[in-house]
Amino acid sequence: MSYFVHESSFVDEGSLIGVGTKIWHFSHIMSGCVIGESCNIGQNVVVSPDVILGRNVKVQNNVSIYTGVICADDVFLGPSMVFTNITNPRSAIIRREQYAKTYVGQGASIGANATIICGNNIGKYALIGAGAVVTKDVPDYALLVGNPAKQIGWVGEYGHRLEFDGEGIAVCWESKQQYKIEGEKVSRIK
Repeated sequence: MSYFVHESSFVDEGSLIGVGTKIWHFSHIMSGCVIGESCNIGQNVVVSPDVILGRNVKVQNNVSIYTGVICADDVFLGPSMVFTNITNPRSAIIRREQYAKTYVGQGASIGANATIICGNNIGKYALIGAGAVVTKDVPDYALLVGNPAKQIGWVGEYGHRLEFDGEGIAVCWESKQQYKIEGEKVSRIK
């Protein structure tokens, strides 16, 4: 096997798991999901059918990733964060055909105990604070906190808050990467 699975976990037939991925205690990887290379699946995680996880995705303990979720490369899913896949669930009514899609962009991080309401997309390198409840699409590089989540700023690819000068330029103190803000959009320029 080109990946590691703890003996207490279950990997169903028909799932595809990339080289170097590690699946830890009491997790269940369901048939039809795709997990990229070098991912880390924490303890007590469920990955449902048709979920796609890119390369180097880190899933912390107690996360359920439901059908309809796609995570790009380098995504971080914090402990006990929650995805939903239907907006009006009822126990007695089956709505599998109505599962909404949720896309999490490259390098985005979702904090512990955050909730992502289905059908909303998270932009690349966005940072969702712990406990936030995301009820709408999140722009690239956005920093959101609260319930409902509100944008309070911007972050760079290293996760540090960006401070823009009078010309709309910010420099990350750690990476030295440069970013430009234009209206409600941030992009990396160097």
